[in-house]
Amino acid sequence: MRKFVLVIAVMLGVVAAQAQEMYLGGGISLWRDTDADRTSFSITPDFGYNLNKNWAVGGELALAFRGAGDHGNPKSTSFAIAPYARYSFYENKIVRLFLDMGLGISTSKVEHSDRVNGFEIGLKPGLAIKLNEHLSFVTRIGFAGYRDDYYRNMGENGFGVTVDGENISIGIDYEF
Repeated sequence: MRKFVLVIAVMLGVVAAQAQEMYLGGGISLWRDTDADRTSFSITPDFGYNLNKNWAVGGELALAFRGAGDHGNPKSTSFAIAPYARYSFYENKIVRLFLDMGLGISTSKVEHSDRVNGFEIGLKPGLAIKLNEHLSFVTRIGFAGYRDDYYRNMGENGFGVTVDGENISIGIDYEF
């Protein structure tokens, strides 16, 4: 795992030397499950480099916590890294449509259980709306690919296509 992260870091460093624009963004979530009396929190920073008008490379880091709750629900902590290549296939002055193609690797530790490692590989279609010269509202909707114990859907292994409310991410990107 350390070698993989090091290879990704070196690749991003090489790409950064040739990049035209860098972007930073991400999302934060906070959820209170009143039935189980438990709180979940996650932070998912996103970073990348625009290589040209159509292509970008980047990655998403994720850190997620789920507190203990009623009914014997144990607390858990998850970490993931998900590098991707982004292809923008339509753009006008305000809207850009893109497709993220990537691989995500995660590790999760549930209280009183062994650590679970997982991965996903697939496509995530997205939409970016330019708010001004530097800020964009970004959303990814759905997933098409394969997952095996990935932290967002642990226990749901297999391949397929899904477009539902559980597979939408919303965030802000800042380009500089």
